[in-house]
Amino acid sequence: MSWIYLDNNATTQPLPEVLAAAHEIEETLWANPSSVHRFGQAVRQRVELARASVASLIGCRDRELVFTSGGTESNNLALRGLLGPALAPPAGKEGEPATTSPPPPPARPRRVLITTALEHSAIREPGEFLRRSGVEVVRLPVDLAGLVQPGDLARALAEHAKEDATVLVSLQWANNETGVVEPIAALVDVVRAHRQANPKARVLFHTDATQAVGKIPVDVKTAGVDLLTLSGHKLHGPKGVGALFIRTGVRLEPQNLGGPQERDRRGGTENAPAIVGLGVAAERAVAFLADVNAIDRLLRLRERFERGVIAVLRPLMPDATIHSDVIHSDAVPPTISPAPRLWNTANLGFPRLEAEAILLGLSERGLCASAGAACSSGSLEPSPVLLAMGIPPAIAHGSVRFSLSRLTTEAEIDRALEIVPAVVARLARTLPAQDAPASTTRI
Repeated sequence: MSWIYLDNNATTQPLPEVLAAAHEIEETLWANPSSVHRFGQAVRQRVELARASVASLIGCRDRELVFTSGGTESNNLALRGLLGPALAPPAGKEGEPATTSPPPPPARPRRVLITTALEHSAIREPGEFLRRSGVEVVRLPVDLAGLVQPGDLARALAEHAKEDATVLVSLQWANNETGVVEPIAALVDVVRAHRQANPKARVLFHTDATQAVGKIPVDVKTAGVDLLTLSGHKLHGPKGVGALFIRTGVRLEPQNLGGPQERDRRGGTENAPAIVGLGVAAERAVAFLADVNAIDRLLRLRERFERGVIAVLRPLMPDATIHSDVIHSDAVPPTISPAPRLWNTANLGFPRLEAEAILLGLSERGLCASAGAACSSGSLEPSPVLLAMGIPPAIAHGSVRFSLSRLTTEAEIDRALEIVPAVVARLARTLPAQDAPASTTRI
């Protein structure tokens, strides 16, 4: 079967040149990049060239970039490295028992994580771990499109970012389920203003830019963030590699111990083949972002897809929804304001249906999509992201994410416009109307 792959926020197809570069390292430059001999240093050179390429993509200095195993590790290093319990010092010399009990650790200052309920589980779950270890977790409200308002962040900082606290603000650059892009620069300005008014407060800003990097321009200097997460397989690079930008002067407690790699910030032999592949993917992303025509073509494909699906289904399902659109029902007449969004992501809500049933029907006809992390992992609960945006459960249950890539073709969208309405219409006609989908519903 020839697949129509519209699940690119889950992972992207590695580019041929990425695979070729990784294969070259595996086959001919397989030495350890930490070795001092010339063979090892030849690999080290390729790793550092890749570091420069990735740094160029996000506008940072080479030494501010730490390679990791992916977005999840980068997020954990950012959150737990700043707010987590300090690593215990050794009790004695290596191999010798401690002769005295180590002194009790000094009392730690208050630790606060300011985030939202819309974050990826790679933020939510470390946040829950930190909460159990004594960190205060504050979740900002969002509007109907999933946007954080700068005023809400300012109020949270005024209440929680006192001079005796270490505070980390962690907000996604672009949401992995809806594609909505947060006003990162405006939110960073709020943090800067708080720092100026409270010079003794320690407040840092981290953004999970896993879905943004490679799709839209991301510049850490312009945005002013202190920490930024990216992942290789979201931008046509290899799986198993990512990076964390750490602004010069920011100190994190390492989470991987066992070696001096990555300037003592992440122990373990570097995954040189994947890192070199990521470097090539970063170079291709820079070229893509400079191609206005390519981005415009893909944006028009996404708009044609989502509008086409809604138009075909409207007579049968008038309340089908594009989740990034905010409907202002108090206006006369009601108006719709689209939120800023990635060119590749469409999250459509099909009320009173079940996303799992829709996905099974699409898959049977060769189309790949998803419904957010919870539903796609087997849970019949609606996406917590959509619920946090205020979307009713009856719509959130039947919401499906379609995500394009640079490789998506017009012919694939043409075919998707035939498959998606047909599958949804079939389910809408055969399943009984209900306020919340029954968990036993299947095709």
